[in-house]
Amino acid sequence: MSSAREEEAALASAEPSRPATGRGRPRDATRDAALRQAAMEVLAQVGYRALTMDAVAAHARAGKATIYRRWDSKLDLVIDTCNQLVQRSIPEPDQGSIEGDLGEFLRGFAAFLTGPAGKAAQALVGELPHEPELAAAFRESFLLPQRDVLRRIIERGVQRGEIRDDAPIDTVVELAGAGLIHRLMLTGEPLDTRFVDRLLREALLPLLRGRSAPPA
Repeated sequence: MSSAREEEAALASAEPSRPATGRGRPRDATRDAALRQAAMEVLAQVGYRALTMDAVAAHARAGKATIYRRWDSKLDLVIDTCNQLVQRSIPEPDQGSIEGDLGEFLRGFAAFLTGPAGKAAQALVGELPHEPELAAAFRESFLLPQRDVLRRIIERGVQRGEIRDDAPIDTVVELAGAGLIHRLMLTGEPLDTRFVDRLLREALLPLLRGRSAPPA
């Protein structure tokens, strides 16, 4: 329950997806947050294909016109919701060490994935092969931002001299996200702090700090 409340608070602090136009009352940011929260919960329950603006409106106890004044389609609504959650839920630590920063990022991302927002993201992932427009928007709003944060964390480690010159940075970026998603969606085992710390110590840090393997 606490994670759901935290995510709702994060959504409440979000800027509206597009500015209000014309006459009438100003947009209510807290109403936007309630609609995003409803969209996330309905998405987690039924998946992207079955999600409708009517269902979101009913879940939020709002009129469908209220939603369409803010978002043109369910794609716009879902991607805006993902955008706001990622921007506010995934940390970009700068503690001064690659181990501390990478660990904090991975633990924060794992907590995000295992919370209510993560369940909605999982529902989206299964739809991506069948929805090219959704797939492109999901990559842009969800995958690329977390990869960019991770890359900046590693680049700061390079600048501090903590990472070897020939470290496979692209591979580490891919493995970090892939390891969490694989654990969460395929193994059935818990995506917990113990696993995150093991991934960090046994795979990611050795790749960044260790010596290159001898050529075959």
